[in-house]
Amino acid sequence: MIQRIQSIYLLLASIVSGGLIFVFNLWNTIKEKIFVVDLFLKEALFFKVIPLLFLASAILSFVALFLFKNRKLQFVIGRVIILINLFLLGLLMYLSLNLSGETVVSEKGIGMFLPVLVVLLIVLANKAIKKDEDLVKSVDRLR
Repeated sequence: MIQRIQSIYLLLASIVSGGLIFVFNLWNTIKEKIFVVDLFLKEALFFKVIPLLFLASAILSFVALFLFKNRKLQFVIGRVIILINLFLLGLLMYLSLNLSGETVVSEKGIGMFLPVLVVLLIVLANKAIKKDEDLVKSVDRLR
């Protein structure tokens, strides 16, 4: 049952969270563009957490894709992915407001808003999963 619409949403969320982080930058400074992979080289721990959260979100989305037989677990994993991405979005917003040299020259990249897109995709997937679960329950009532 991988051809369901929620499978497409989960696959897109996995691609956005795991693949597009290498394409879009988080922010620009005068000297360079900062990508998610560059944050592993930073000294502070909270910089190293950001790539791990992006990858955890991508892996959980991909795992949830293949849990189509267990819709309840798939729904719960979707909620966990939403929580991870909301935490990630809050962390990115905190860092963007506290960047050194922020007032001089620094602009946000589109990579800062990838968690918002992932949350949207997972909400749509959870809505479709809930619809499937309700359909199965209604059929079971008729038996």
